[in-house]
Amino acid sequence: MLIGIVGAGNIGGNLTRAFTRAGHEVRVANSRGPGTLADLAAETGATAVEAGEAARGADLVVVTVPEGSVPALAGVLDAAADGTVVVDTGNYYPRERDGRIEGIEAGTPETVWVAQQLDPSGRLRWVKAFNGVGAEDLLTAGRPSGDPQRRGLPVAADDTSAKAVVIGLLDAIGFDGVDAGALAGSWRQQPGTPVYGAELDADGVTRALEAAPRERPADFRA
Repeated sequence: MLIGIVGAGNIGGNLTRAFTRAGHEVRVANSRGPGTLADLAAETGATAVEAGEAARGADLVVVTVPEGSVPALAGVLDAAADGTVVVDTGNYYPRERDGRIEGIEAGTPETVWVAQQLDPSGRLRWVKAFNGVGAEDLLTAGRPSGDPQRRGLPVAADDTSAKAVVIGLLDAIGFDGVDAGALAGSWRQQPGTPVYGAELDADGVTRALEAAPRERPADFRA
């Protein structure tokens, strides 16, 4: 696949590494311009591009930026074809980083809010994934299929085929993707929930999702 990645921090950088290792073509962008990504591009074989070009022609796009930075990215997905799968890895940290975001505080799941900002016409297929795994684990924790130590990671989306694409990507880098339902229920994998950051197998992920409390924990509210 041709994968565009918007955001080259810890998660974006290691997804670039993981996906290129798995044989995918990657375009990666950040807010500072492609010149700042020369080392990552040289290391991985990815192509560093301007942010608005990451989605052009891509089969899948990953948006991996702080929630507080999302509004400034308006238009970044304009070049994506209708129906493109877009993965949001973001988490809302109002006290540490993002400040108060009214929509999320009112109960809108994080990825639903991101989609509202970057895809107001709803022409793209959104998936929430990769938000509760450590960046280093993306490169070191993967295991072959069937390994008893293989970890599961939740994947939420409204479109079942988009969800299947991301579960396939997870499988390719050594994780079991666990169907976490629709985006409206993706609050079950947000920060402060039992599955967030947990090292669980697929069955454990399912149980953790079922145990998630609906109310956002106080530590993750403004």
